[in-house]
Amino acid sequence: MTGRAEAVGNSTADVVVVGSGIVGLGAAYAAVRRGLRVIVVDRTESPVGATIRNFGHLCIGAQSGEARRYADASRDLWLRLSRDAGFWLRESGTLVAARHEEEIAVLDAAASDDDGIRMLDATELLRLAPLRRETIIGGAHIATDLQTDPRAAAEAIVRHLATLGVEFRFRTAVTGLGPERVDTTRGTITAAHVVVAVNHDLDQLLPEVAERNAIVRCALDMMRAAVSLPHPLSAPLLTGWSLVRYGRFAGTPQADQLRERLHAERPDLAALDLNQMYTQLPDGTLIIGDSHASAVQPAPFQPEAAFSAFLTEAEALFDMPTPRVLERWQGVYAKGPTEFLIERGDEGALVLAATTGIGMTTGLGLAEENLTAAFGWAPAMEGTS
Repeated sequence: MTGRAEAVGNSTADVVVVGSGIVGLGAAYAAVRRGLRVIVVDRTESPVGATIRNFGHLCIGAQSGEARRYADASRDLWLRLSRDAGFWLRESGTLVAARHEEEIAVLDAAASDDDGIRMLDATELLRLAPLRRETIIGGAHIATDLQTDPRAAAEAIVRHLATLGVEFRFRTAVTGLGPERVDTTRGTITAAHVVVAVNHDLDQLLPEVAERNAIVRCALDMMRAAVSLPHPLSAPLLTGWSLVRYGRFAGTPQADQLRERLHAERPDLAALDLNQMYTQLPDGTLIIGDSHASAVQPAPFQPEAAFSAFLTEAEALFDMPTPRVLERWQGVYAKGPTEFLIERGDEGALVLAATTGIGMTTGLGLAEENLTAAFGWAPAMEGTS
């Protein structure tokens, strides 16, 4: 494809990145901005994993701690990449729809520190989101958040990095790692530094690292639908089911009470491990989801009950007729006991992964910060593409 240097050329590089998902692309971006020769290796033809199978929601303001630090760094990098690589991204913030007093309590507690969360009454929320009036009592707006189209963004970032000199070797599998060496199905590459960013496939390349960090796979169901709304959704929309998942909200006493209520009222949705949220793409279609199921190797079979629940809940929330489903898919991401895996493998490679479902939100910052620290790099110069 245009913008991809796939032929095996010089097999020496300053940095070899294994994996072309958002963390791998972030690693390549960090290295090439410092004038280094970079080769990215991936067994697929293009990014096809969690990086394109998500909402395109960069949920920065709902994070806390380490995740918030990476998310804030990622925000600046996303804005720069969208400008330079020419893909759609909007500074929309995020809306949260509250249907119960317990949800208002969670939002009030988070908004009390005045860090980018503004409470909304029902009237203002309805101006911003075409929801059924009778279901909403209020909500909030998270100002820092961004939205993109993940499929278009990943392709554009690959093309842009290729113009900066990054060499992409797609359809090339890694067969082994050694000190300053990556063995592939198209030959051996020597490099000063190796970064492994293969997300849920870590157990196939570095099983000992995956086992040591208790990494499994989380499979999620999602869909995209054609909808008829009275007016567009002005930003990604979260619900109470989202508040009990994201770090800034989930650890509070108010979230514990909300979780208890949601699970008691809707055990069917709790069994799906639901994150009821929505994003609307520029073409007007709505991404709807999602459910979660974790295992070392989740079953590939997607229960129709999950998709039926998605549609039923969407119709109950939005002022619209039944959506027309255009696509269904299964996303998979690495899951572990902590939010991130950052480790030096036995072969000396720097291993990076977001081990919750916030890779798009944090991945660019995760790569930038940890490559800089691990390899002793100076900060990239301002203005560098």
